[in-house]
Order: sequence, then structure tokens, then C-alpha cells
Amino acid sequence: MSSFIASSASGDPVHDLLIIGGGINGCGIARDAAGRGLSVVLCEKGDLAGATSSASTKLFHGGLRYLEYFEFRLVREALIEREILLRAMPHISWPMRFVLPYHQDMRFESDTPTSKLLSFLMPWMRGRRPGWLIRLGLFLYDNLGARKILPGTSTRMLRGTAEGAPLQDRFVKAYEYSDCWVEDSRLVVLNARDAKARGAQIHTRTEVVSATVENGIWHVTVSNEGQTRTVRAKMLVNAAGPWVGDVIHGKLRLNSRENVRLVRGSHIVTRKLYDHDKCYFFQGSDGRIIFAIPYEQDFTLIGTTDAEHDDPAHAPECTEEERDYLCRFASQYFARPVTKEDVVWTYSGVRPLYDDGASSATAATRDYTLRIDRSAGAPVLNIFGGKITTYRRLAEAALDQIGTVLPVAKGKWTAGEALPGGDFVHDGGPALVGGLLADYPFLTEFWARRLVRAYGTEARAILGDARNAADLGQDFGATLTAAEVSWLMTHEFARSAEDVIWRRSKLGLRLTQDQVAGLEDWMARNVNEVLRAAE
Repeated sequence: MSSFIASSASGDPVHDLLIIGGGINGCGIARDAAGRGLSVVLCEKGDLAGATSSASTKLFHGGLRYLEYFEFRLVREALIEREILLRAMPHISWPMRFVLPYHQDMRFESDTPTSKLLSFLMPWMRGRRPGWLIRLGLFLYDNLGARKILPGTSTRMLRGTAEGAPLQDRFVKAYEYSDCWVEDSRLVVLNARDAKARGAQIHTRTEVVSATVENGIWHVTVSNEGQTRTVRAKMLVNAAGPWVGDVIHGKLRLNSRENVRLVRGSHIVTRKLYDHDKCYFFQGSDGRIIFAIPYEQDFTLIGTTDAEHDDPAHAPECTEEERDYLCRFASQYFARPVTKEDVVWTYSGVRPLYDDGASSATAATRDYTLRIDRSAGAPVLNIFGGKITTYRRLAEAALDQIGTVLPVAKGKWTAGEALPGGDFVHDGGPALVGGLLADYPFLTEFWARRLVRAYGTEARAILGDARNAADLGQDFGATLTAAEVSWLMTHEFARSAEDVIWRRSKLGLRLTQDQVAGLEDWMARNVNEVLRAAE
């Protein structure tokens, strides 16, 4: 599964594509390409979704604020994708209602096109964001995409309601609209699994060291645990995320003018701040927005920031300043101030945006840009930017580009195909949970719901014929058992405790250090046996 790339009996084959990067763009392209009959090798130097793709705000959304930048195509594409993706992965994505409290002092970011236009046409507004404009934006948001599952926008009076209870009394009215949640890192793994099932080779812990062209074929040196070998491919796809520039200039030595702009987004996770299941959309005095989202049943996720990040080699971290900024921002809305003592975890990711020359990190485009470079004598497709919501459309656009170089026999196919475990109706999650509780009486409600939201219909494959919890093997805590860890190792490329508790799940929020150490020890002792059993 993540073993080192093996040669064929007749010598090293020439693959159609070698994809660099195991984030959502790389895995999405691998799945689409493999499904069209191309021979695909994907190399990821760490774990799948080990960087940006596990550090998002966990939303499938159109990007309401992008309307202020007039990015209508991007928003429309994302809005259409929401419902396509809901149907394909109802276990890891589900609808969520967003509450946008309104007050008269709301202001624009000063450098948005909408702000500049209104400042010219209505200078007396002094940068304020009027209610009618918000409602117009939400009308467009409801109608730009082909919305069939998700309900539209409504106006809600807050006093005496569950939505108003956590907020300061000065908030009387709110607008409520729809977007969707997604388990971002699980989305990446499921795309990788489906790509593998369709013939792709997926290799984690395998770094591209260098690449040269001989007779129109890429010869790529890759390294895994100190061993190196050469892989040949007709075309490369550079989906290295924050390292896309490093691959262009350092690994491939291309003289390209295309640049990536690295923007750090940080988040905080607090103890649960309110009891209902809706998200808040907060607009700050500086014109920026943040979300406060119900998270992992017992927590609240707050984010995100936008800050320049100079070097992808420097691991992104939520700074104390960013943490305090998010606490202050949320405290402008919540009746009980959010303090650093409420924070139980922070995370940060780097968005590899296309450098369009925008004046600020916030204003930089979130749209994707694809560029084929043939200057080395063989083609490489460089991927810049993108949003998790539009990853499938990005993959289709990438295959359109690849099709100008390689023969691609099959057309677009991914829109109607469920990801592993997602073969049930979009609102069928509660029925799956009920079925597990009936057939496995030893499960708790939390346990059954967690399994369904991670594995969907495949939860039963993990539980097997277990009659009690002991049948599932060692208990690592927080409902994580040896049976589940074995599944993650054999089917989902997990190799370390960190892979399991922070990317295949978020059980790191619940496990103690001793429990994590026990998990790491068990995986190290059992890895060979588990993988042999899977062969």
C-alpha cells in the first residue's frame, strides 16, 4: 500500500503520470486519472493530507465573502459542487446552517472591489456594510448554484432563541444560510483509496529528490526510508501545495516565472461554547470574517486568520498573537468572553495561493491556476491554489490539460461516483447509526456516530462479527480499538499514531499522552503482521 515502488518483471515501466503531493489536489487528480485508464504513481513525502489539506476550516462552501471580490465564477462553481459532494460522501460531509448576526457598525475590508465601489457611489456610508447589501449577497449565494438539497436564506430574530442565547444582547437580528461541513483529511484519504482501487500506485513517505528528462521521458529519483530508485513517467503533475515552487525551481530546475503566495491560516479549538448545532459567521471591526463551528461533538472550532508565510520549510504554527486575535474577535460577539484558557488545541496550515499580485493575504485569489511547462523537454503540470470545495472540478480541469498531452479515452466521470463508504443517501446517516446500535449493542451513541461519520457503510467491515468490545482487540481509549487501527493501517495508509489521531480522526483531542504512547507502541510492534494479513 505504501511500500516502496517496485519494478515490473520486464523492467521499469513508463507510467503516464507521476503526481508529486498527496494532498487533496494530488489525490483528487490521481483518482480522476486512474478512473480514465491512465497509469498513475503518486508520491507523498510524508503522510496523506499531512500539510494544508488537514488544516482547513473543514467547510464545503461557496465562499460568501468572495462575492465582494467579484469572484462570481469561483463562487458559482463551489456552490454547485457542494451538493455534488454531499451526495458522494454523506458520511464525511453534511449540511450545516450558518448564523450571521447583523449590526449597523459592520464594515468592509477597505481593499475589496465592493468596498471601493460603494465608497465612490455612497461616500456617506464611510465603509459600513449595509444590511441590504448582505441580503443581496445572500440572495446571490442562494441562486448562483443549482441548490436542491440545502435550504435557502432566512431572517431570524435572536432574542429568546437557542441561536441568540450565546450572543451579546446587542445582536437582535441575524441572517441564516446554508453551507456544508467536511472532514478534510478523510476526504484526501478516501480519494487516495479510490485511486488505488482503480489502479493507481499510492506511495507515502516517498519523497521526490530530483528529476531529469531523457528522450522525452521524465526520470524521477524518489527516496523512501533511505532507499532510492528511479521512476519513469511521460508527464509530471506538481501538486506539492506549499512546496510547488520548491519543486519547480529546486527538484525540476525549471526557469518558470509562475510563483506561489503562501498564506497561513490559523485556528483555535475551545471547549464547547454553545449547545446548538449551527455555525456562526462573525464579521469583525477590521472587515474580516471568522467562523465559530460545532466541532467533534464536544468542542468549538474558531478560525481563520490570514498571514503571509515566507518559507514552506517552516512548519506553520498558530502564534500567540493569532490565538489572542481569534479570542478577541469571537469575544466581540459571545456574551461570555473567549479566553486563552478556553483553548484546548490550535492548528495552522499554509494555503499555496497563486501569486496574483494582490495587496494583502486576505485579498489574494482562492481560485486555482493550472500551467503546463514543457521547457525541460517533457511536460509538467503545475497546480497553484484552489479550494477544498472545488478539488473535484480542479481535477477535471487538470485532466483537460493532461488530455492535450496524453491520450485520455474516458470523459468526466467523478460527479456521480460515491467515495468509499459513501454509498447511501445524503440524509441516511442517522439510520446507519441506528442500525449499528441495534446490531452491536455494546456501542455507545458517541461511538456509533463517530464510526458512521468516519467510515459510513464500511463501519460494519471494521466491527465485523464482534459481540462485545473485547472482540475488537486492545482499547486505546476514546472508543479507538485495535480493529479500527488495523483497518487504518491496511486500508488507509496510516503508519503512526499521529496519522491515526490527527488525520484519520481527531481523537487526539481526547487521548492522554500515555494512551498515545501505547498506540504508537502497538502500531510499531504489529505493522508487519497487520500488512502481511492484508496481502
